[in-house]
Amino acid sequence: MTETNAVDELERRFGIPGTVRFEADQNGLIRAIVETPHAEATLYLHGAHVTHYQPRGGLPVLFTSRESRFQSGQPIRGGVPIVFPWFGPHGVDSSAPMHGFARVAEWRLEAANREPDGSVVLSFGLDSARATHPAWPHAYAAHYSVRIGPRLELSFEVTNLSDRTVTYEETLHTYLTVEDVRAVEIRGLAGATYADNTDGMKRKTQESEPLRITGETVRVYLGTRAACVLDEPTAGRRLFVEKWGSDATVVWNPWVAKAKAMPDFGDEEWPRMLCIETANVGEYTIQLPPGARHVLGARIWSESL
Repeated sequence: MTETNAVDELERRFGIPGTVRFEADQNGLIRAIVETPHAEATLYLHGAHVTHYQPRGGLPVLFTSRESRFQSGQPIRGGVPIVFPWFGPHGVDSSAPMHGFARVAEWRLEAANREPDGSVVLSFGLDSARATHPAWPHAYAAHYSVRIGPRLELSFEVTNLSDRTVTYEETLHTYLTVEDVRAVEIRGLAGATYADNTDGMKRKTQESEPLRITGETVRVYLGTRAACVLDEPTAGRRLFVEKWGSDATVVWNPWVAKAKAMPDFGDEEWPRMLCIETANVGEYTIQLPPGARHVLGARIWSESL
């Protein structure tokens, strides 16, 4: 099916006049453009990837790099990548894609609905017939729901269709956009233990709040279900990342050297982003019995200070 025919078919089945429309970007990847009374958003079928969310009258909430490769088989740098079924490099298979295969797979759009308050819900599906890898050869079905309203609400559900317990990691790898990461304050993690990836994964404790970003930061906060609140005084706003079905939170900023080392990330973009990821990784890896399902969710929004 050509790109034009694919877009036309999506418009016929899921388009909502004045609210949801579809188009192919400059590289042929198909995306949905959503306009609601509350917010606007852009979502790609590639990775079921939300690349833009902006409340009406407010600033954008998500960061997407200007250097991102919007290409088939390549991850999109920014927005909300879906990390599944492993986090980071695969522990055994060095040929397996970083952060799993879900973020580079072509998802199936299953529904687009407008709710009574004007919010829009788009639903996506992925399964083992559509995307798999020898490093994780299990039968599964994944469903992803994105609600665009006064808040961005994300729900990622995995069902184990195999006859044995499967193990997987997952994150909603949210890139928040900020004016200057050095000026933000993060609350919600006081007292939590974290593994510090910049210091040999040593276990440390977040003794006090707020957390401030003063250098390269890669922290996996363990055993926390708390919401995170990011104060951005320079922009006069506060960002919230609330979550459920998650026992870990990842906080990441590459800082100067790592930013320069990433080919799909601008050298000078690091001050304008911070990842606060809703996660189940490491010792909080999901163990899913046959026929069982697990839901990971996040709710993201902004308020004026």
